[in-house]
Amino acid sequence: MSEVRIVAEPRTEFGKGHARRIRAAHKVPVVLYGHGEEPRHFSLPGHELMMALRHDANALLTLETENGDQLALAKSVVRDPLKGFLEHVDLVAVRRGEKVTVEVAIQLTGTAGSDTLVDQQTMTLTIEAEATHLPDHVEVSIDGLQPGQKIVAGDVKLPSGTTLQQDPEHVIVQGLGVQTEEQLEAELAAAEEELGSGQAGAEAHEAEAAAAAGDSPDTEGSESDKAGEGDAVGETDAPKPETPAE
Repeated sequence: MSEVRIVAEPRTEFGKGHARRIRAAHKVPVVLYGHGEEPRHFSLPGHELMMALRHDANALLTLETENGDQLALAKSVVRDPLKGFLEHVDLVAVRRGEKVTVEVAIQLTGTAGSDTLVDQQTMTLTIEAEATHLPDHVEVSIDGLQPGQKIVAGDVKLPSGTTLQQDPEHVIVQGLGVQTEEQLEAELAAAEEELGSGQAGAEAHEAEAAAAAGDSPDTEGSESDKAGEGDAVGETDAPKPETPAE
């Protein structure tokens, strides 16, 4: 791990206006917590602090205060969302030999199988180690990783004096199969066929609905039906015209 000495100026004024003035002077407002003491407020050189935390989030800081040196680790970092400079940092006081729990970056090494797509599901690992012997990263080998294989937190080889502080079954990396051109074409063909059958079914349903609507009888019936049209009258029953007398 890296260790950086940095001058810490005490702060006695607070509020957003004072914090803006500190940033305008290219410094960063910080608060130091830990060991059951009251929080202490400092301002640190912005460029030096940013460089210290850029490549190692767990860099050990030696604060040169008016009361002597104080070891500290970054607990929370707030950056400007557009420009990326540090806006505020919370620090935690530590002592040499004291064990702390931190998150460290995971670095993949090696080469997976030729037909394997590497799916890294976790970017950091939670560990416990001495404050002055924190690793800046842990390495995870994916050499020869095959589809269907996975690497969990318990598989990671940790440096001496470091212990895992999370679920050992948590998945870090998983190997996925790479589709061949034939497999991809088959999936596309199946999707097109399914889409076509669905469209054809919808058209058939619309046609059936239209046909049913055209063949439905009039519920009230026609006027001729009401009048009884269609009841044939026989010739024998029909009245005959009278023959005029000659």
